[in-house]
Formats: sequence, structure tokens, C-alpha cells
Amino acid sequence: MTDLRQPATGSRVVLRGRTVVPGVVTGEALVSPETISGWGGIDPATGTIIEARHPLAGVCFTGKILVFPGAKGSSGWSGFFQTTRLLGTAPIGMVFAVTTTKAALGAVVTRVPALADLDADPVAVLRTGDRIRLDATAGVVELLDRADPTDRTDTTDTTDTAAGEDR
Repeated sequence: MTDLRQPATGSRVVLRGRTVVPGVVTGEALVSPETISGWGGIDPATGTIIEARHPLAGVCFTGKILVFPGAKGSSGWSGFFQTTRLLGTAPIGMVFAVTTTKAALGAVVTRVPALADLDADPVAVLRTGDRIRLDATAGVVELLDRADPTDRTDTTDTTDTAAGEDR
């Protein structure tokens, strides 16, 4: 089996999934290793993840393709993402590993191309900073340029605040 996380030089990484909202967009991936809470987890005015214990707390998703496992929290999730569209702070696309009604409705009201239920876990395959093409109409995500891990900002907090030790 091929390891999609570390593609060979010159190899093409393509994930196939189910269309949630059709459309095509190319941009930078912002990959969240954890689900995202809409109500209380994001600031719609700035397009920033504000959930205190989230690995991407303080990171802005505006103008990026948000890649995440799915949504968590209440049905207010979609309303918060709709507000990002109205305020111009929305992601330009969404790729989520598992379809939930919250994530699907959030993508619909945000009106951005969205894809789910892919043939490989997009959170494991893609990384923040990758340049990807999301063709939700055709049900495809293609890795165009792999982010250089030495050039990207590490958004993962490696300190366990409860124990005060590194993980």
C-alpha cells in the first residue's frame, strides 16, 4: 500500500470523495488535526480559531482551504460559518473527513466548495501550507505543491499545560 503522507518525488497525490457543495478552488491548506467547534470555537469577525485548547487556536482560516476531521458542538456551528461568509472571513473551501449534518450545512451556508468522505484521511495525507486544488464538482482534491516543513509555522503546542511537561 502506498503511503500518501510522504509521496515520492514527482508522484501525484489525488484524493477522491463525495461532493457536499460543488465548485473548484485552488489555495493553501490549513489542516486541523481535531474537529472544530463553531459556536465559541471560532471568531467569525476575524476568521480565527479561538477554542482555547484547540491545536490551531489563534490561527486564521480566512482565504484558505480548511481541512479537518469534522464539526463538533451544537447546531449553531453552521450559523457561525455563515457569518464568516457574510463578513468576508470564510475559508475558500472545506475538506472534511466525515460528513456530519453540522459540517455539511456549514459548507452549504458558507457557499464554498466542499468535499467529504474521501478514500483516504485528508488530515493524515495533507499538511498545513500544502497548495491544493479542490474540485468538489468532480469529487477530487489534488496536491499541487507540498509545503516545506522547514518553512511552515508550527501551530502545534507541545506543552501539556495540565502536567506542565512536554508531550
